[in-house]
Amino acid sequence: MKKKISFVIPCYNSSKTIGGVIGEIKETMEQLPKYYYEVILVNDCSPDNTFEVIESLCKENSNICGVNLARNFGQHGALMAGFHQVTGDIMVCLDDDGQTPANEVGKILEKIEAGDDVVYASYAHKQHSLFRNFGSWVNELMAQFLLGKPKELYVSSYFAARRFVVNEMLKYENAFPYVIGLVLRTTKKISNVPVNHREREVGQSGYTLGKLLGLWFNGFTAFSTKPLRIATIGGSTFAIVGFIYGIYTIIKKFVNPFVPVGFSAMMSALMFIGGVMMLMLGLIGEYIGRMYICMNSAPQYVVRDLIAISEEDKNDTKNQ
Repeated sequence: MKKKISFVIPCYNSSKTIGGVIGEIKETMEQLPKYYYEVILVNDCSPDNTFEVIESLCKENSNICGVNLARNFGQHGALMAGFHQVTGDIMVCLDDDGQTPANEVGKILEKIEAGDDVVYASYAHKQHSLFRNFGSWVNELMAQFLLGKPKELYVSSYFAARRFVVNEMLKYENAFPYVIGLVLRTTKKISNVPVNHREREVGQSGYTLGKLLGLWFNGFTAFSTKPLRIATIGGSTFAIVGFIYGIYTIIKKFVNPFVPVGFSAMMSALMFIGGVMMLMLGLIGEYIGRMYICMNSAPQYVVRDLIAISEEDKNDTKNQ
C-alpha cells in the first residue's frame, strides 16, 4: 500500500521561488512510486503576491492546499497552521526559497522507513549569510543547553516526522510554538541525513535580529525552566559572595581602623548586583507575561483563507 507524504512549506515573500520548489517536489515524487503526496503551502502574510501564486498553484495541482494567515505569525506559527492540514503518514517540512533540496527527500524518507521517528537534514556547508549562520549557531547552543538536544544532533528547517509525532505536536495549543522543542519532548529516535544546501537565488532571508531574539525567547521560556534555575543559582552565589565580603570588610576594619572604606568599590558592587537583580526580575517577568498571554488564549495563528484539497482529489491522487 502506498504511503502518503505531506509536504508543509511556510511561505514568506516567495512568489518568485515557490513555483520552482513545487516543480522539484513533483519531479522527485514521480521517481518514488511507493508514495503519493500532498503539499500544504502556508502564506505567513507576505507583503508581496505570494498567496496569489499559491492560489494559481492550487488551481493547477489538485493535491496542493493553500493557507493564508491573517497576519505575520512567524515561521513556527505558520508551521503549526500547516500541521493542522496534514493528512499523510509522514510529514516533510522544507523551505520556500529552494535552498533545501526537495530532490533529496528520498534520503530522509529512507531513514524514516528504517525506524527513526524524526529525521533532520544536516549540511556540511550552509549557504547562508554570516548573520544567519551565527543565529543558527546560537539556536543550536540554546537547544542543546536548555532543551536537552543531543550534542551530535543537528536541527534544521528541513525534516521529516512520523504521523504520531505530528499528532503529539498538535496537542500544543498555547501561543509561542517552538517546533524543535515540541519534537524533542516527543521522541528520542531522532537522526540526521546529510544533504546539500543551495545558495539563495532570489531575495534574502526574512529573519531579522528581532525575529531571531523572539524565536530564542520562545524556545527557552516555553519549553525549559533552566533560565529560572540559573537565576536562582546566580542570586544565591551573589548573596554568599556579598556576605563573605561583608565579613571581610568588618574584620579588616577591626584589624586596621584607619583603612578607608572604598566608596567607589561599594558603588560598583551595588550597580553590578542591582543590574543582575533587574535582569533576573526581567526574566521572571518574561515567563509571567507569556503565561498571562497564554491564559488569554492568544492564537498561534489565524487563518484568513483556506484552499482545501477535496476528498475526491485526495482519492484521485492516491490512485495515481
